[in-house]
Amino acid sequence: MFDYLIIGAGSAGCVLAGRLSEDPEVTVALLEAGPADSSVLIHCPAGLAVMAKFGLSGWGLHTVPQAGLNGRSGYQPRGKVLGGSSSLNAMVYTRGHPGDYDFWAAQGNPGWSYAEVLPFFKKAEHNERGADAFHGVGGPLNVMDLRSPNRFSELFVQAGEQAGYARNADFNGASLEGVGPYQVTHKHGERHSAAKAYVTPHLSRPNLKVFTGAHTTRILMDGKRAVGVEYVHEGQTRRLKCRREVLLSAGAIQSPQILMLSGIGPREHLLAQQITPIHHLAGVGQHLHDHIDMVQVVDAPRGKDLFGVSPRSVLRMIKGIFEWQKTRSGMLTTNFAEAGGFIKSDASEAVPDLQLHFVIGKLINHGRTTALGQGYSCHVCLLRPMSRGSVRLASKDPLALPLVDPAFLSQPDDMARMVRGFKLMRNILQQPALAQFGGRELSVTASAQTDAEIEQAIRKLADTIYHPVGSCRMGPGDMDVVDAELRVHGLQGLRVVDASIMPRIVSGNTNAPVIMIAEKAAAMIKAAVP
Repeated sequence: MFDYLIIGAGSAGCVLAGRLSEDPEVTVALLEAGPADSSVLIHCPAGLAVMAKFGLSGWGLHTVPQAGLNGRSGYQPRGKVLGGSSSLNAMVYTRGHPGDYDFWAAQGNPGWSYAEVLPFFKKAEHNERGADAFHGVGGPLNVMDLRSPNRFSELFVQAGEQAGYARNADFNGASLEGVGPYQVTHKHGERHSAAKAYVTPHLSRPNLKVFTGAHTTRILMDGKRAVGVEYVHEGQTRRLKCRREVLLSAGAIQSPQILMLSGIGPREHLLAQQITPIHHLAGVGQHLHDHIDMVQVVDAPRGKDLFGVSPRSVLRMIKGIFEWQKTRSGMLTTNFAEAGGFIKSDASEAVPDLQLHFVIGKLINHGRTTALGQGYSCHVCLLRPMSRGSVRLASKDPLALPLVDPAFLSQPDDMARMVRGFKLMRNILQQPALAQFGGRELSVTASAQTDAEIEQAIRKLADTIYHPVGSCRMGPGDMDVVDAELRVHGLQGLRVVDASIMPRIVSGNTNAPVIMIAEKAAAMIKAAVP
């Protein structure tokens, strides 16, 4: 028996495991469905391209057909490995806009304003630039500037300036708006996942037990109290019991799935799946949303420093492998999305509503489609979409993947902003800093010039940029799932701690905010012990 059982060793679960096991009198079990993070493709930053192409270390999730995407099923990569999605993401460190957290607090969630969460961002962080009003040093998560940035990333920033945007050296500082380089979660030229930050250094703690290959099937309940976890390991069903709390950190897709498999969720849906309802919570699985994203790809044969498929690139790659093995520097330390920006789709916007990711390669179909030659790409995503979808059970089989429906572009305002955003992105890529290389936009988007044509291109090509949130929303309302302490409404001994609790998605990449959420949750859990 353990004091705390943590379901899911992704970003949030790793933080909880590391922080709660700091007390030697407390016993902690961390359950992860996937394997240990032993692959070199995880630790070498550029390995993310190989993992994406072949779907490694993931759950194999897709959305249900999306009406807003011409009936296409979208891609939903979620990490199934120690570290979760922090072991396969693009390692961009952004927190969003301060107003995101003030909005959370205004929805009836005391303690979640920007001023109140900033200390937890700083507590988590070791920023190699040093400490200031916005950044911390000495925390578990290493944040740094890229060791060997590609020169095209700086050219993109220059192009952004030529298009009229201010250079921003720190998107997590005084202002979010502008264009600039991203900081990354790297350390010594390697990926610094949540597992490497919070769990790996503490595997020798006698009070911390990590179970890999442990697929959680349900939470065990005694009346209205969570008392344990049932999981499958090597084909055998096993159980663990806990004294204090079960902490559900399986992410925005699997956390609501596990709750519903446990009889916690919308009563009618559970009955339809032949699951006995234990606790009716209508909001479980609702309010799912994500950053819808559109990519423009440019063929640039004269961009010899770019990633691509060509004899020249193969030779550079061989050199890069030896360089990374020897010094942990060189081209393989790239996260590909090295630079970007936060811009407004219209000058009347109070704060940026679009994010750009500039990629130093020809990224087609999330990198899963091989593209010959050299080139670069740019993403534009909508930061605060209005569209809301759901997560539902496909069946009562706990090993079956859930039905994921982000309802992309179901709200007309989302499409209007994306059309404006695509035109702004195209304008940046046409500026002299990049145009000097004579690159050509691929015909699949180049043929879209009018707003109507751009809209059709978006419906044909847009997809996730991997930030699902909101499916176990925090708040005091009837459709909310957890309170401001992340305790599941109406139950004891059960909290949800991950991206699913976000009342509204943050204006940026979600990994750093999830780590903050778990840091704050760990502090609340410790404070709750008599």
